[in-house]
Amino acid sequence: GGSIKRTQMSNKKVFYYYDREVGNYYYGSGHPMKPHRIRMTNNLLLNYGLYKKLYVYRPTKATSSDMTRFHTDDYINFLRRVTPETIENFQRESEIFNVGDDCPVFDGLFEFCSLSAGGSIGGAVKLNKKEADIAVNWSGGLHHAKKSEASGFCYVNDIVLGILELLKYHKRVLYIDIDIHHGDGVEEAFYSTNRVMTCSFHKYGEFFPGTGDPKDTGSGEGKNYAVNFPLRDGIDDESYETIFRPLIAKIMEWYQPEAVVLQCGADSLAGDRLGCFNLSLKGHSSCVEYVKSFNIPMMVLGGGGYTIRNVARCWTYETSILLEEEISDQIPYNEYLEYYGPDFRLQIETSNMNNLNTPEYLQENLQKLIENLRNIEHAPSMQMHERPPDMDVVIEKVHEEDLDPDERIHQVTGDLTVFDDKEAYNPDEGKTDPEKNITNYGEAMDVEKN
Repeated sequence: GGSIKRTQMSNKKVFYYYDREVGNYYYGSGHPMKPHRIRMTNNLLLNYGLYKKLYVYRPTKATSSDMTRFHTDDYINFLRRVTPETIENFQRESEIFNVGDDCPVFDGLFEFCSLSAGGSIGGAVKLNKKEADIAVNWSGGLHHAKKSEASGFCYVNDIVLGILELLKYHKRVLYIDIDIHHGDGVEEAFYSTNRVMTCSFHKYGEFFPGTGDPKDTGSGEGKNYAVNFPLRDGIDDESYETIFRPLIAKIMEWYQPEAVVLQCGADSLAGDRLGCFNLSLKGHSSCVEYVKSFNIPMMVLGGGGYTIRNVARCWTYETSILLEEEISDQIPYNEYLEYYGPDFRLQIETSNMNNLNTPEYLQENLQKLIENLRNIEHAPSMQMHERPPDMDVVIEKVHEEDLDPDERIHQVTGDLTVFDDKEAYNPDEGKTDPEKNITNYGEAMDVEKN
């Protein structure tokens, strides 16, 4: 009766979104973002036997009208139309929408965005309907995408779209971001509302995207609902835990979110190709475990991560934590076994790099952020506006024997209307962006037209 014991251990329903096509998208030679890591993660999950415990779904592709709940029509039309062959006809748009080097146009770009966003929107719908306790979309977490601009390898902000869906049924949503980069696109989208609190732990100082100063706390009704923890190079498991747990505990106590979205960017792990932190799998995943322990509806997303063997290790291990399933440190046979040599272990080595985050520095920042939180009213009461219609989703579970079905599992129609217009994002409000002054950017575009 081993299996009975396991079902008793984990009574949470974990819905998992994956499309077998996702690993085929290719940003281009030498580009650090490799969607292949999602396929590696999926294959490792499968070979660890974790699939048996997951409710596995293929995401319905998000449509243009789903995407324009947040993004502008012009931007989404551009993403839909542009191809590597036609990009020279779109030079002006490419500049305006910041598509080029970091965010190249590649074959199937729009479909890739549709799958990523579809998983996050679909997961939110399942949480709304209380069918799932936890929704997982490792293809999501693309936190840098802006309302009308690609940024940092991200084009469509699946997180914002997922949160907008959650807001139809949840008065307050907490967004937590443990990617090494600041979660700027999500923070900016909800900067002036108290219905979403954003909390990002990131490397700050001479590091992309340059935002995430702890003094940026939100504006208007959203004042004190943006929380930014600035970190230095080399943070390790122990240091991270001393700030992550107390800060999240305070936010949970005072904000009392009804749903939580956790972006699990794996570029904060030791040895990342673009990162400079020193977390092991234990340190990174203990954030996931801690957030899960609050037992509120939870969406778990991917994000950055550029040493792909470690990304697959990380997200596989974190899936096992969500399922409360223990898995062996010995990596099982899988299609990508050679990536995990020479040791073929799940756990990753940390380095002997210096931790530039002194206990004093960390405690000082923690205390300031907790002090800011005292300014928020205890669990703000929201006027819920008339609820927009749900995405009309018809779903069948994927059979275990048929893990990659070719048929579309469910279709999405209907409307993803945003919460009240008064809470809508205004880019000119109370926030400076070190990369570019947003207000002047609009003027520059007008000048070009004349």
